[in-house]
Amino acid sequence: MRYRKYQLYGAWLRSLSLPSIARLATVSWCVRSVFDSRLRWNGIVRYEMGCHEVSLKRSDALSAMTGGVLEKLLDRRLYLGRKARPDETWPDLRKVALMLAHRIEQLRSLYPKRPIILSPFHYVSQYACAYVVEEVRKALRLDSLSVVTGVPSDRYGVDATVMPHLVPLHTGEEVGRNSLGLNVVRALRRDGIVVLFADVPPYTMRKYPMETVDVSILGRPSRIHRGVFSIGSHMDALVLPFYLKFAHGRFDAHVFDAISLASSDAPQQVADCISSALIGNYPHWLMAGYAPMYAFACAK
Repeated sequence: MRYRKYQLYGAWLRSLSLPSIARLATVSWCVRSVFDSRLRWNGIVRYEMGCHEVSLKRSDALSAMTGGVLEKLLDRRLYLGRKARPDETWPDLRKVALMLAHRIEQLRSLYPKRPIILSPFHYVSQYACAYVVEEVRKALRLDSLSVVTGVPSDRYGVDATVMPHLVPLHTGEEVGRNSLGLNVVRALRRDGIVVLFADVPPYTMRKYPMETVDVSILGRPSRIHRGVFSIGSHMDALVLPFYLKFAHGRFDAHVFDAISLASSDAPQQVADCISSALIGNYPHWLMAGYAPMYAFACAK
């Protein structure tokens, strides 16, 4: 009976348009927050932190409070859609992917010997980012693409069934963690590109202490993971950051200029991108509402 209900829910969710999913997230949060104090206060904290950190406007309050619910709905919709129809396409996300692939090809023509680290920031939906990365892989005609991720695998089902060509390199699991850096280097040498989320706040890895580097974010002393700089500077790599946006039922993206990781100020350049993303799209930041943000470091 439970499985049947899940099937019906999945079929109903797949039938919804993106504007309908956005409205559903708002209605769902407003109704559930009346009875669920945890959900209610999580939304309120997301908004109030945005007011304090990035001067969030009152008009963005509902978007900030419902961002977590929207993320889960989009994740489920994208996963279930790909599972039911592996050839399902999302024009907005494909447009973003083609734009990124074109930028990568430009960088390769300018710097043919330098590997590229594609860096999605944590916005809107993890599965939407994965969809974009998969489309980038297709556009670049790669057999597979390695993705460094801290997200637990198989949250909604078997990820490999819907994204078989993405190779996850997990940071939050015991197996393979000690060889993570070596696997990233191998992927860069093999494919010339790897995907790594360079905006991860240190507190998200408190179980596995990370090495961090001093930067300034939003005008405050902060710390970000130094792994991308250690590997990137050694290989003279470029990092290409971007973040997704979602408004009025449509996806879009902001792509930053590529940064040379061998540069002495590369960490601050990435930090400036993080600051810009927070100011430009805080309501859809996946980590919104967590007080430490970038002020916390479990190991220096």
